[in-house]
Amino acid sequence: MSDTTPESYRPDDHLGHRTLLVAAAYVVLRRGDEVLLQLRHGTGYMDGWWGLLAGHVDPGESVHEAAVREAHEEAGVRLAADDLVPLTVLHRFERSGPPVEQRVDVFFLAQRWQGEPTLQEPDKSAQMGWFTLADLPDVVPHERLVLDAVAAGTPLPAVVSLPR
Repeated sequence: MSDTTPESYRPDDHLGHRTLLVAAAYVVLRRGDEVLLQLRHGTGYMDGWWGLLAGHVDPGESVHEAAVREAHEEAGVRLAADDLVPLTVLHRFERSGPPVEQRVDVFFLAQRWQGEPTLQEPDKSAQMGWFTLADLPDVVPHERLVLDAVAAGTPLPAVVSLPR
């Protein structure tokens, strides 16, 4: 172990008494009163529902880097990590489910980017479009919770736990 590793940490802690969290980054690409959404298709999770630009954090990558990468991979836009405004963090889990169902979702707001958003992953998204916050389609429920708070201008919770 390095000098910066706590003495109490063991690389296999997630196999025993510690939770292994799967981290994902979400980007609320906002243009005025509109947000960019994509219709999920072929992913195996919430297909047929609209969702934000999002994806898992890769090994060796920060959540900010993941948000920048996912926005480029899914919509072809370039974001600067410094332009990402943190919105909230959601903790989702299945109380008696497998460890992989412990999830932490980090949401960012982006109001500046380069490029015109276009569908880049037709195998994972059937279409992409701008929607006003006041008239959203059927959005993935945990993402809708965040968008509703953004639309209402109400404070976003720092952390909430939701069963999947």
